[in-house]
Amino acid sequence: MSKWAIWSCPCSSLGYQFAVPDILYYEELEEQHAHLLDMGLQTRSLSAKSVERVQSLSQTYVRPGRIDLFALALAELEKCPLLTGDAALRLAAKSEQVEVKGTIWLIGKMVREQRITVAVARAALNKMRVNGRRLPWEAAEQMLTNFERGAL
Repeated sequence: MSKWAIWSCPCSSLGYQFAVPDILYYEELEEQHAHLLDMGLQTRSLSAKSVERVQSLSQTYVRPGRIDLFALALAELEKCPLLTGDAALRLAAKSEQVEVKGTIWLIGKMVREQRITVAVARAALNKMRVNGRRLPWEAAEQMLTNFERGAL
């Protein structure tokens, strides 16, 4: 399964639209995260041309998996950043000159816009750490410390 940052958060209140390819939603998210649709997550279908793009990307990149490459193709199509915590997908996106955002960016955005507190952000990050997520922990802690000091 992809390493998507999935937790109950007020993401739709950030002023962004979050979307995933429908195939990714149905194959990886629907069973355990169907509530994300109620929170504003949108699903998007890809055209035949975009599916061909996924096929082309899968010839270039062994990792990430094919389903993840649908997200990259959608980001290219929509000309929007790709939100992912998957290292291989991140590298592929950068190689394809697609802007990438990650978990730390999302948490920072939620704290900055006062959707969550630093304490809630720290608890969420701690839960991710306990569950084996790989993140730049020092950078995450530094960001939270800066928020506490009023430096951000």
